[in-house]
Amino acid sequence: MDAEGALRDALLAVRAGQGDEEAFEALVRRYAPALLRLATRLLGNRAEAEDAVQESLVSAWRKLPEFRQQASFQTWIYRIVSNRCLNVLRSRRPLTGLDSIPEPAAPDHLVSPERSAESQAAAKALFEALARLSPEQRVCWVLREMDGLTHEEIAETVGIRPEAVRGRVFRARRCLTEAMGAWR
Repeated sequence: MDAEGALRDALLAVRAGQGDEEAFEALVRRYAPALLRLATRLLGNRAEAEDAVQESLVSAWRKLPEFRQQASFQTWIYRIVSNRCLNVLRSRRPLTGLDSIPEPAAPDHLVSPERSAESQAAAKALFEALARLSPEQRVCWVLREMDGLTHEEIAETVGIRPEAVRGRVFRARRCLTEAMGAWR
């Protein structure tokens, strides 16, 4: 994120912390799509993801007066959503597969039936491999590989050291590489 965006977020967060609903609404409009993508990737279920994001936003609204900007607003809100998703994942017995995320359909004229079936099978294999990762590895891998956060940003988001993030991402990559070996 650029410095101007971070400054704008900080100002909106301060105003929202003082009770300005329009400022909080602006932050929600800015971050809700990314938060929903994150939660969906972590939970594998759109309805659960929507619930997790909604609960996280309510929690963020309540906690905003305490927000001291030691981290960026983006990192802070990602942490709230990630923690909520981790709690949901930990409470599941057994873990639900991530294959319930529908793959976006390509236009018929661009993809042959064989290629479409192969893509769906590869996506299903990836979702199953992701489901076998520990929740802690999954959140670090998704934030790094799918959302592009740095190890330091992930460490702030998840509440661990950057070295631990590197280890979790490494182990997740190794597991996913092994699981996806047939698709190479």
